[in-house]
Order: sequence, then structure tokens, then C-alpha cells
Amino acid sequence: MCGIIAIRDPLGRGAEPDVRAGLRRLHHRGPDAANVWQSPDRGVTLGHARLSIIDLATGDQPIANEDGTLRVVVNGEFYDFEAIRRELEGRGHRFRTKSDSEILLHLYEELGPECVHRLRGEYAFVLWDGRRQRIFAGRDRFGIKPLFHAVHDGRLLFASEAKALHAAGVPAAWDETGFMEAFTFTGTGPRTLFKGIQSVPPGHYITAEGTEVVARRYWDFDFPREEDLPTGRADGEYAEEFRALLEDAVRVRLRADVPVGCYLSGGLDSCSILALMAKHAPQGVRAFSLAFDHEHYDESPIAREMAAHCGASFELIPATQRLMAADLSDAVWHCETMFINGGSSGKFALSRAVREAGYKVVLTGEGSDEITAGYSFFRADLARFGGGGKGLDRLAHLNPTTRGFFDADPNAAGIRPFEERIGYTPTIWEARRGIMQSLGNALSPDYDSDAVFASFMGRVDVDGQMKGRNVVNQSLYLHNKTTLPSYLLVALGDRVEMGHSVEGRLPFLDHKLVEYTRKLPITQKIHDGVEKYVLREAMKPLITETVYKRQKHPFLSPPSLLKPTEPLHELMQDTLRGPLVDRVPYLRRAGIVGLLDGVGMLDDSAKVAMEFPLMQALTACLLAERFGL
Repeated sequence: MCGIIAIRDPLGRGAEPDVRAGLRRLHHRGPDAANVWQSPDRGVTLGHARLSIIDLATGDQPIANEDGTLRVVVNGEFYDFEAIRRELEGRGHRFRTKSDSEILLHLYEELGPECVHRLRGEYAFVLWDGRRQRIFAGRDRFGIKPLFHAVHDGRLLFASEAKALHAAGVPAAWDETGFMEAFTFTGTGPRTLFKGIQSVPPGHYITAEGTEVVARRYWDFDFPREEDLPTGRADGEYAEEFRALLEDAVRVRLRADVPVGCYLSGGLDSCSILALMAKHAPQGVRAFSLAFDHEHYDESPIAREMAAHCGASFELIPATQRLMAADLSDAVWHCETMFINGGSSGKFALSRAVREAGYKVVLTGEGSDEITAGYSFFRADLARFGGGGKGLDRLAHLNPTTRGFFDADPNAAGIRPFEERIGYTPTIWEARRGIMQSLGNALSPDYDSDAVFASFMGRVDVDGQMKGRNVVNQSLYLHNKTTLPSYLLVALGDRVEMGHSVEGRLPFLDHKLVEYTRKLPITQKIHDGVEKYVLREAMKPLITETVYKRQKHPFLSPPSLLKPTEPLHELMQDTLRGPLVDRVPYLRRAGIVGLLDGVGMLDDSAKVAMEFPLMQALTACLLAERFGL
């Protein structure tokens, strides 16, 4: 929806020029309006770059409460806000706008920071409480919308993106520990790639008086203990309940004063969203899809069939290696993270096409795999460690796009910190360790895998959130606290969408639906080796047979290593053989060059696996270049 920035300066020096500089850096998040408010004592300055979606006429921010003691800037959407507004008006609250964002002010007047429990949606916000001289800031339960903070020169700063904090005066430099956490997917927040800049963790709010920040968790996944999972109900009952919750999540996300489109792949997730959108949008739905230039990665024929099935208009955007190479640097700048695959650049191009078609809002299928155990490594964990037994041998052969990428050697020794804390090493973490080991001397001797994984497991709430849970839910928890907020919702979500002023809405990450799925029997997630069983059965009447029967296909573009004469591979070769590598922590140019020299001798599975770290190295170099690190 927007970009936000706030600066608290207890010395009252004023920060309007820096806030305006940050807003200019966030223009892509809110091209429709830019507004600044500064407190009379010059101690607080709030800025808002607006993407107008709801209440086009009066919804500009910052917004004040009735007596002007509270001011807020919000990025994102609060759903079902009309019902909350009527409730608040019935208790005497007076509203200045028709915007969904304004409910936060009045909920805070009544409930203080606990008001976050009443919020449903994708959001980040900063609120100034003038009476208490308090900053109150928060982020949605899953980290769909970004929010960062820093302390610099005696000031506390918040912004939607790190680059806005840089524009407001925070120096740009690598955080070497944050870099390694991102490189190994062991980051749990609040560290980022940038020194001195922290993220507000998903499901947390912050209070600050002066520049002292206190973060509190208000939500977590809270999977039931295994003995508390339900039994004895019919599959059809679960499917019906799941479909009703998902349909409601789609319905509320269609609320907008502008047209709403759909991102469509050939997968079960986005096809389910399209089918439900078509039920609630009688004027028709416009679906946008990417076409990749490799048969194993191109889902466009299945997407086209699904669009026709739903009566949706269909727009196909070719994503060639040349296009992804041309967009890669800009996509990295917007995302502020490393990529593992060129698909993020493709998604960046998709968002551009959506915006050029006149759309500001799309519904997407992200988050489904994270609540219904879609990836192959969840099935592998159930088979290996959870008594799920079936199909381990065939998993490695079902999907050539992930072979060597998500899979691990089942005979490999476990990773000690995992073994000590939870008794086994989840498959995806074994695979990641194997990829890191394959880098050899491309990583500096300072890299210590045992220390990295020990630090990671030391930051995970094993006792409160993992002990006694089924292995599938344990694996889901680790994935959802790391890869989901720090990568998937960034490099395939908010940042590539908002890079072209497009708001993505994620029905699968509606917290009411998530709180239902966390309590499901494991057989509703993985049933006789079939992933996402409850979703598959819930949507069977509304999707094509092709989609219903199709195995999970992660959103990936064809690896550049499979296309050695194309521009994306040439960009990788040229960059990683050059001096930018020397500006990236932990990477050694001589070792990287050795890997590049040898990729031609690898089989396709090994190339798929090697693409992961080499693409990370390439995009780290682009980050160093674009941010002056």
C-alpha cells in the first residue's frame, strides 16, 4: 500500500529534511502522495508515501485522532475494518477519513499496544503517542510487510526499507553476521544485511520512549503438541471448513477502490486463489502469468487452461534469460537481499507488466506451502523421522526442478546443533549444509558451519514452540521463522511487487486460516505421500483435473547454469570473476572462479544445486555495488 518513515529525536532537532529524503527513496512504494508531519517540539517526524487503494479522496496520511494526541502512518491493509469502525463509532469515536488505517488509532486509544490482536491483514505501522511520549510500531504476524529501525546520531529511525534509512543519514555498510545468516538462511531477525539496521520481527510490536527499543512478541505459530492433534473426523469435514476460511480470506482481500488482479502460475496455490476470486468477482478477473524458456519450468500452458476454466482474462509475460539479466540489479536494489534464483527478477518483470496494465492490487498464492506442507522436504522429513514411511525413494525423482536443490543425502551425518536440540536434522538444512560444503575454498576460513547452526538453534524457541510437536510441524516452524519472512515474502513478495507500486495480498496467510491449519492432523497436510491434501480436496470442485493431480512445483526460473550462452549466465561469469567479489564478506574470488571454471562438467542436477550459492554470490556483488557497501 505505502512507504512509511519516522524519526524520533529526543533533542528536538527536527528531521523533516531527512524524512523527505527517505520518502523520495520510497517513491516506488507510494507514488500517489507524499506527506510529512512534525510535532510542535520537533521531536517526532512522520512521513508517508501513499499508494491510493482504499478511500482515494480522504485517505492521505499521517492521520490523527480526535484531539491530535496520536498520529499514525500505516503500510498495508486492515481487513474487515468496516465492522471494527462501526463498533468504535458506537462507543463514541469520531473518524476523520474512510480509510482502513484509521481504526488503528482508535483501537490503540482503547487497548494500548494490545490492539494488535484485533488487526487482520498485511501491515506495518508507526504510531506516535504524544501523551505518553511513546513510539508504538508493529508488523503483521508473518512479516508480509517490511519494517526496519536503527539508532543513529541520538535518533531512533523507522522505515519500510533500509535504503530510506540510508537516505535519512544511517551509513550503508555490511553487517557480516547478518550476511552469513542470510547466506545460510539461518536468520531469525532482527539482524539484516546492513550494519546498525534491524528488522521488526514478524508478530512483534515495539515500544520506545526516547531511543530505547523494547520488542514484544504478540503472535506465534503455536502448533499443538502431537498428542493434542485431533483424530476421528472425516476428510470431507476438514476440506469444507478449510475452503470456507480460504474463501473468506479471498473475499475480504477483494475490498478495494481500484481493480484487483491475480498472479497465476500453474500451481495449486494460485489456481485456487483465482477460482475463488472468480466466484466473488462477477465482473471477471484478469490473471497475469510468466512464461519461462525451459519446458521443466514453464507452467504457462497449465495457467492458461485454468484461466479459461474460470472465465478469466489471461495475460502472459515472457521471462527470458535476457530480460532477467537486464532487471536483476534493479530487482536486487528493491529487495535488499540476495537471490537464489533468477525467478525474483522474473517476478519483478511480472509486477511491471501488471502496473502497466493499470492494476495496483493483486492476489497471490504465497504462503500455501508454509501452512499445508507443500515442499518435498516436508514429505522427506515425515518419511525419515516421523513414521510417515512411504515414498522416500520416489521423492528424489518426481521433480527435476528441485533435484539437488531441496533434497539431501539421507546417509549424511546430522548437524550437531539440530541433533542436540530436536533429535534430528531436517532435510532442507542437510541440503543447505551440503551446498555450503560444495563451495569449498570459495568461502573464507572464517566461515564455521557448526557455529552458524549453533547460533541459529540458540535463537529458536525450541522449548516453547517445537518440543513435543510432530516433525512436519517442527520443520514448518523452522521454515516459517526463517525462509518465509526473510526470503519468500521479500524476493518473491512485497519488494518485487512494490518495486512497481503493486500491492500483493496473500489469502493463505490470513491468520484465521493459519490458526485453523496449525491444528489439523498431519494427514490433512501430507496424505499417503500427497502434499497439501486438505487444500487439494477443498478445491477439487473448482480447479482443473490437471491442477488437482499435479505435484508441487516451486516457483523457479530456469537456472542460468543450464543456459551457458544466455545473458544471465554471462552476467554471473563476468561479475563473479571481477573485483566486486572482494567487497562481499566471506567470499573468496579465487575459489569462486574455480567453481565457475568447473560448472561445465557438472550434470544438470548438480548445476541446479550450484545455481543457489552462485546466484547468491552474484546478487551480493550487485548489492555491494548499488548500496556502496
